[in-house]
Amino acid sequence: MRRFAVKLPPIAQDVVLLIARIGVGIVFVAHGWQKFQTNGLDATAQAFQGMGVPSPTISAYYAAGAELIAGTALILGVLTPIAGVLLALDMFGAFLFVHAPNGIFASDGGWELVGALGLFALVVAVVGPGRFSLDRLIIRAPARETVAA
Repeated sequence: MRRFAVKLPPIAQDVVLLIARIGVGIVFVAHGWQKFQTNGLDATAQAFQGMGVPSPTISAYYAAGAELIAGTALILGVLTPIAGVLLALDMFGAFLFVHAPNGIFASDGGWELVGALGLFALVVAVVGPGRFSLDRLIIRAPARETVAA
């Protein structure tokens, strides 16, 4: 079977991973910061309670902390398997308890944004942060192998 996929060189893959990690990480950090800043975590917990989120106070603290701390870890590319899983779980909770009943479109309160963010976080947890990351510097791992087509 003939494949028509364009294969980027590993350095380009790592640059794309870096840019994507930074962009998505900024979105997570902004949402985590918003939970602390807007009206504080008590207001976030109250909002969560109104949406039917279980254990709204614990959930508010988890969501804010995960988005802020793991989002920062995603930007830096440090502890990415842990950060990615924590963020994916955060987005799964948002999907399950808040957004799924509203359909797909974010403009209707739907799940498209939390779905995209959560899936990206999960991919980075599995694939890794790429060459331009603190994980790579700390572990001094060789560049990841690309899968032959």
